[in-house]
Amino acid sequence: MKLPIHNRAFQYNDGFFETVMVVDGNLRFWRDHQARMREAAEALQLAIPDCFWSGELEENLLYLARQHNSFKIGRLKLKVWRSGGGLYTPQTNEIEWLATAEPTQAIPEAGLTIGICQGVRTCYSSLSHFKGPHAPLYVLAGIEKRNKGFDDMLLLDAQGHLAELISSNLFWLNDKGDLYTPALETGCVNGILRRNILRWSQQQGIAVREVLAKPEELLQAEAVFAANVTGIRGIEYLDENSLKVNSEWLQSFKNGLVLSVG
Repeated sequence: MKLPIHNRAFQYNDGFFETVMVVDGNLRFWRDHQARMREAAEALQLAIPDCFWSGELEENLLYLARQHNSFKIGRLKLKVWRSGGGLYTPQTNEIEWLATAEPTQAIPEAGLTIGICQGVRTCYSSLSHFKGPHAPLYVLAGIEKRNKGFDDMLLLDAQGHLAELISSNLFWLNDKGDLYTPALETGCVNGILRRNILRWSQQQGIAVREVLAKPEELLQAEAVFAANVTGIRGIEYLDENSLKVNSEWLQSFKNGLVLSVG
Protein backbone atom coordinates (compact mmCIF):
# COMPACT_ATOMS: atom_id res chain seq x y z
CA MET A 1 0.00 0.00 0.00
CA LYS A 2 1.27 3.46 -0.93
CA LEU A 3 0.13 6.53 0.98
CA PRO A 4 0.08 9.90 -0.81
CA ILE A 5 2.28 12.71 0.40
CA HIS A 6 -0.79 14.76 1.36
CA ASN A 7 -1.97 12.00 3.72
CA ARG A 8 -3.39 13.78 6.76
CA ALA A 9 -1.95 11.35 9.28
CA PHE A 10 1.50 12.20 7.92
CA GLN A 11 0.86 15.93 7.53
CA TYR A 12 -1.16 16.73 10.66
CA ASN A 13 -1.33 13.60 12.85
CA ASP A 14 -5.06 13.84 12.08
CA GLY A 15 -6.30 10.53 13.42
CA PHE A 16 -5.92 7.88 16.11
CA PHE A 17 -4.86 4.29 16.56
CA GLU A 18 -5.80 1.21 18.57
CA THR A 19 -3.52 -1.63 19.64
CA VAL A 20 -5.47 -4.87 19.93
CA MET A 21 -4.13 -8.14 21.31
CA VAL A 22 -4.99 -11.37 19.51
CA VAL A 23 -4.91 -14.33 21.89
CA ASP A 24 -5.89 -17.84 20.79
CA GLY A 25 -7.69 -16.49 17.74
CA ASN A 26 -9.75 -13.86 19.58
CA LEU A 27 -9.56 -10.08 19.78
CA ARG A 28 -9.17 -9.33 23.48
CA PHE A 29 -11.49 -6.67 24.93
CA TRP A 30 -12.84 -5.88 21.47
CA ARG A 31 -16.03 -4.20 22.76
CA ASP A 32 -13.92 -1.82 24.83
CA HIS A 33 -11.77 -1.02 21.80
CA GLN A 34 -14.94 -0.21 19.85
CA ALA A 35 -16.10 2.07 22.68
CA ARG A 36 -12.82 3.98 22.67
CA MET A 37 -12.91 4.30 18.88
CA ARG A 38 -16.35 5.89 19.18
CA GLU A 39 -14.95 8.35 21.72
CA ALA A 40 -11.99 9.18 19.49
CA ALA A 41 -14.19 9.61 16.42
CA GLU A 42 -16.48 11.98 18.30
CA ALA A 43 -13.56 14.05 19.64
CA LEU A 44 -11.92 14.31 16.19
CA GLN A 45 -15.25 14.66 14.34
CA LEU A 46 -14.52 11.69 12.10
CA ALA A 47 -17.24 9.88 10.16
CA ILE A 48 -16.60 6.22 10.98
CA PRO A 49 -18.34 3.73 8.65
CA ASP A 50 -20.88 1.25 9.99
CA CYS A 51 -18.51 -1.67 9.38
CA PHE A 52 -16.54 -0.55 12.45
CA TRP A 53 -19.52 -1.23 14.71
CA SER A 54 -20.90 -4.32 13.01
CA GLY A 55 -19.01 -7.60 12.90
CA GLU A 56 -17.39 -6.78 9.56
CA LEU A 57 -14.28 -5.04 10.87
CA GLU A 58 -13.78 -7.67 13.56
CA GLU A 59 -13.95 -10.42 10.90
CA ASN A 60 -11.44 -8.58 8.70
CA LEU A 61 -9.00 -8.15 11.60
CA LEU A 62 -9.30 -11.79 12.58
CA TYR A 63 -8.70 -12.77 8.94
CA LEU A 64 -5.54 -10.65 8.97
CA ALA A 65 -4.41 -12.30 12.20
CA ARG A 66 -4.99 -15.76 10.73
CA GLN A 67 -2.55 -14.98 7.94
CA HIS A 68 0.07 -15.11 10.70
CA ASN A 69 -1.10 -18.48 12.02
CA SER A 70 2.35 -19.22 13.41
CA PHE A 71 1.77 -17.08 16.51
CA LYS A 72 -0.39 -17.78 19.54
CA ILE A 73 -0.21 -14.18 20.78
CA GLY A 74 -0.26 -11.32 18.30
CA ARG A 75 -0.56 -7.57 18.22
CA LEU A 76 -2.85 -5.78 15.78
CA LYS A 77 -2.46 -2.07 15.18
CA LEU A 78 -5.45 -0.32 13.65
CA LYS A 79 -4.66 3.15 12.32
CA VAL A 80 -7.49 5.53 11.40
CA TRP A 81 -7.07 8.96 9.83
CA ARG A 82 -9.11 11.63 8.06
CA SER A 83 -9.06 11.25 4.31
CA GLY A 84 -8.80 13.98 1.71
CA GLY A 85 -6.62 17.04 1.57
CA GLY A 86 -6.82 20.55 2.90
CA LEU A 87 -4.63 22.42 5.33
CA TYR A 88 -5.71 22.75 8.96
CA THR A 89 -9.27 22.92 7.68
CA PRO A 90 -10.01 19.49 6.21
CA GLN A 91 -12.07 18.86 3.11
CA THR A 92 -13.98 15.94 4.58
CA ASN A 93 -14.62 14.00 7.75
CA GLU A 94 -14.51 10.64 5.97
CA ILE A 95 -11.74 8.25 6.98
CA GLU A 96 -9.18 5.84 5.67
CA TRP A 97 -7.70 3.05 7.77
CA LEU A 98 -4.95 0.49 7.81
CA ALA A 99 -4.39 -2.57 10.01
CA THR A 100 -1.13 -4.43 10.57
CA ALA A 101 -0.38 -7.58 12.57
CA GLU A 102 2.74 -9.06 14.09
CA PRO A 103 3.59 -11.75 16.63
CA THR A 104 4.47 -10.75 20.16
CA GLN A 105 5.54 -12.35 23.43
CA ALA A 106 3.74 -12.71 26.72
CA ILE A 107 4.46 -9.87 29.14
CA PRO A 108 7.56 -10.55 31.33
CA GLU A 109 7.03 -11.49 34.96
CA ALA A 110 10.00 -9.47 36.23
CA GLY A 111 9.19 -6.22 38.00
CA LEU A 112 9.88 -2.81 36.47
CA THR A 113 12.40 -0.18 37.48
CA ILE A 114 11.07 3.24 36.50
CA GLY A 115 12.22 6.85 36.70
CA ILE A 116 10.28 10.09 36.88
CA CYS A 117 10.23 11.77 33.51
CA GLN A 118 11.76 15.25 33.58
CA GLY A 119 11.52 16.27 29.93
CA VAL A 120 7.77 16.26 29.26
CA ARG A 121 4.49 16.46 31.16
CA THR A 122 1.03 15.20 30.33
CA CYS A 123 -1.77 17.67 29.65
CA TYR A 124 -5.49 17.02 29.79
CA SER A 125 -7.56 17.80 26.72
CA SER A 126 -10.51 16.38 24.82
CA LEU A 127 -7.94 14.31 22.89
CA SER A 128 -5.77 12.99 25.72
CA HIS A 129 -7.82 9.93 26.65
CA PHE A 130 -7.19 7.99 23.43
CA LYS A 131 -4.09 7.11 21.42
CA GLY A 132 -2.52 9.07 18.59
CA PRO A 133 -2.79 12.85 18.87
CA HIS A 134 -0.25 13.15 21.72
CA ALA A 135 2.16 10.47 20.48
CA PRO A 136 5.27 12.77 20.38
CA LEU A 137 4.94 13.18 24.16
CA TYR A 138 5.53 9.45 24.63
CA VAL A 139 8.28 9.37 22.02
CA LEU A 140 10.24 11.97 23.99
CA ALA A 141 9.62 10.08 27.22
CA GLY A 142 10.88 6.94 25.47
CA ILE A 143 14.09 8.70 24.48
CA GLU A 144 14.61 9.80 28.09
CA LYS A 145 13.97 6.22 29.26
CA ARG A 146 16.60 4.91 26.87
CA ASN A 147 19.14 7.56 27.81
CA LYS A 148 18.72 6.99 31.56
CA GLY A 149 18.56 3.19 31.39
CA PHE A 150 15.13 2.67 32.99
CA ASP A 151 12.53 0.07 32.04
CA ASP A 152 9.87 2.77 31.81
CA MET A 153 9.19 6.36 32.79
CA LEU A 154 6.59 7.78 35.14
CA LEU A 155 4.90 10.78 33.55
CA LEU A 156 3.48 13.60 35.68
CA ASP A 157 1.01 16.30 34.76
CA ALA A 158 1.83 20.02 34.84
CA GLN A 159 1.05 20.18 38.59
CA GLY A 160 3.29 17.22 39.39
CA HIS A 161 0.49 14.68 39.85
CA LEU A 162 0.97 11.04 38.86
CA ALA A 163 -0.40 10.43 35.37
CA GLU A 164 0.81 7.25 33.62
CA LEU A 165 3.77 5.41 32.15
CA ILE A 166 4.89 5.62 28.53
CA SER A 167 2.46 3.01 27.27
CA SER A 168 0.72 1.83 30.44
CA ASN A 169 -1.69 3.06 33.05
CA LEU A 170 -0.57 3.22 36.67
CA PHE A 171 -2.22 1.56 39.70
CA TRP A 172 -1.42 1.11 43.37
CA LEU A 173 -3.02 -0.52 46.39
CA ASN A 174 -3.06 0.68 50.00
CA ASP A 175 -2.81 -1.52 53.09
CA LYS A 176 -6.58 -2.07 53.03
CA GLY A 177 -6.53 -3.35 49.46
CA ASP A 178 -8.18 -0.22 48.02
CA LEU A 179 -7.22 0.45 44.40
CA TYR A 180 -5.94 3.83 43.23
CA THR A 181 -5.23 5.14 39.72
CA PRO A 182 -4.64 8.63 38.32
CA ALA A 183 -7.76 10.51 37.26
CA LEU A 184 -8.27 11.20 33.58
CA GLU A 185 -7.89 14.90 34.43
CA THR A 186 -4.13 14.29 34.61
CA GLY A 187 -4.11 13.74 30.84
CA CYS A 188 -3.54 9.98 31.02
CA VAL A 189 -4.87 7.66 28.35
CA ASN A 190 -8.10 5.88 29.25
CA GLY A 191 -6.55 2.50 28.58
CA ILE A 192 -8.44 -0.64 27.63
CA LEU A 193 -7.05 -2.62 30.54
CA ARG A 194 -7.63 0.39 32.81
CA ARG A 195 -11.34 0.15 31.99
CA ASN A 196 -11.37 -3.56 32.68
CA ILE A 197 -9.41 -3.31 35.93
CA LEU A 198 -11.80 -0.67 37.27
CA ARG A 199 -14.85 -2.66 36.14
CA TRP A 200 -13.58 -5.94 37.60
CA SER A 201 -12.55 -4.29 40.87
CA GLN A 202 -15.98 -2.77 41.36
CA GLN A 203 -17.59 -6.14 40.65
CA GLN A 204 -15.38 -7.68 43.34
CA GLY A 205 -16.30 -5.01 45.87
CA ILE A 206 -12.82 -3.45 45.82
CA ALA A 207 -12.88 0.26 46.59
CA VAL A 208 -11.70 2.18 43.51
CA ARG A 209 -10.39 5.74 43.62
CA GLU A 210 -9.39 7.86 40.61
CA VAL A 211 -7.22 10.52 42.18
CA LEU A 212 -4.79 13.40 41.89
CA ALA A 213 -1.72 12.18 43.77
CA LYS A 214 1.98 12.94 44.05
CA PRO A 215 4.81 10.41 43.50
CA GLU A 216 5.46 10.13 47.25
CA GLU A 217 2.22 8.19 47.62
CA LEU A 218 3.71 5.27 45.72
CA LEU A 219 6.36 4.88 48.43
CA GLN A 220 3.61 4.10 50.96
CA ALA A 221 1.69 1.67 48.74
CA GLU A 222 1.46 -2.08 49.33
CA ALA A 223 1.74 -2.80 45.60
CA VAL A 224 2.32 -0.68 42.50
CA PHE A 225 1.75 -1.95 38.98
CA ALA A 226 1.51 -0.96 35.34
CA ALA A 227 -1.19 -2.24 32.99
CA ASN A 228 -1.93 -2.10 29.28
CA VAL A 229 -3.44 -4.49 26.74
CA THR A 230 -0.42 -6.80 27.01
CA GLY A 231 -1.12 -7.40 30.71
CA ILE A 232 -0.12 -6.40 34.24
CA ARG A 233 3.44 -5.93 35.50
CA GLY A 234 4.58 -5.00 38.99
CA ILE A 235 6.80 -1.98 39.62
CA GLU A 236 9.66 -2.67 42.05
CA TYR A 237 11.73 0.53 41.96
CA LEU A 238 10.97 4.22 41.49
CA ASP A 239 14.30 5.93 40.87
CA GLU A 240 16.42 4.82 43.86
CA ASN A 241 13.43 3.86 45.99
CA SER A 242 12.35 0.26 46.48
CA LEU A 243 8.57 -0.25 46.30
CA LYS A 244 6.55 -2.93 48.06
CA VAL A 245 5.30 -5.79 45.91
CA ASN A 246 2.34 -7.74 47.25
CA SER A 247 2.57 -10.67 44.84
CA GLU A 248 -0.68 -12.26 46.06
CA TRP A 249 -2.69 -9.14 45.34
CA LEU A 250 -1.07 -8.64 41.94
CA GLN A 251 -1.84 -12.23 41.00
CA SER A 252 -5.47 -11.79 41.97
CA PHE A 253 -5.77 -8.93 39.49
CA LYS A 254 -4.08 -10.96 36.77
CA ASN A 255 -6.36 -13.93 37.39
CA GLY A 256 -9.45 -11.78 37.50
CA LEU A 257 -8.68 -10.11 34.20
CA VAL A 258 -8.01 -13.42 32.45
CA LEU A 259 -11.53 -14.45 33.46
CA SER A 260 -13.03 -11.15 32.28
CA VAL A 261 -11.58 -11.19 28.75
CA GLY A 262 -14.22 -10.04 26.28
